[in-house]
Amino acid sequence: MANFKAFFLPLTLSFLFASLVSATFYQTISPDQLHAGEKLTHIRFYFHELITNDKPSLIIIDPPKIMSNAPLPFGSMVVIEDPLTIGPDVESKKVGKAQGFYLSATQRAGLDLEIVMGMTLTFFEGEFNGSTLSVLGRNEIILPVRELPIIGGTGAFRFARGFVLARSVKVDYHKGDATVEYNVYVYHYSSSTTSPSHQLFNHGLNFMTDPILSKI
Repeated sequence: MANFKAFFLPLTLSFLFASLVSATFYQTISPDQLHAGEKLTHIRFYFHELITNDKPSLIIIDPPKIMSNAPLPFGSMVVIEDPLTIGPDVESKKVGKAQGFYLSATQRAGLDLEIVMGMTLTFFEGEFNGSTLSVLGRNEIILPVRELPIIGGTGAFRFARGFVLARSVKVDYHKGDATVEYNVYVYHYSSSTTSPSHQLFNHGLNFMTDPILSKI
């Protein structure tokens, strides 16, 4: 019996190891499994950058050590947590917040600012409460309207794609305070995080076909 175990155990381990080596860690999934059609949603809100109040919504991490007459010299990095409101007044109903960063990406002096923004828009209200959109792109502040791409999202905005149109409502280029109207156009699937299309992805093992990998 002992000899049998001594022979069988290494053989079993070899089989398991060979199976793990040959198993794939990815699988193609049909979009039909979402059981939901893609839809286009328009969201409008106001983005507020607050510097001169008691609790600034941004901070400059490490100002570049160069002489410049630009309010945000080339290479500056800023971290933000800006409120999003339903109206242009900062005291209007808060519907979310923008968290992220931006970098000053132009060497031109003066007020002709160009920044690269990366941020997450988190919503607190209504159908999209708890859901987020991710935005990453170039923002040339001096233009009346700027376009930034939406590169993804969470919750109701899983598989999100689209764009943001940002229009300055009020800007103080020297102090830094700003109010910007955001019009968001986003393609996404079901807006309910409890819908079958969302529950389908809550456990990645649902898509593992290899019987050994699915038990790890």
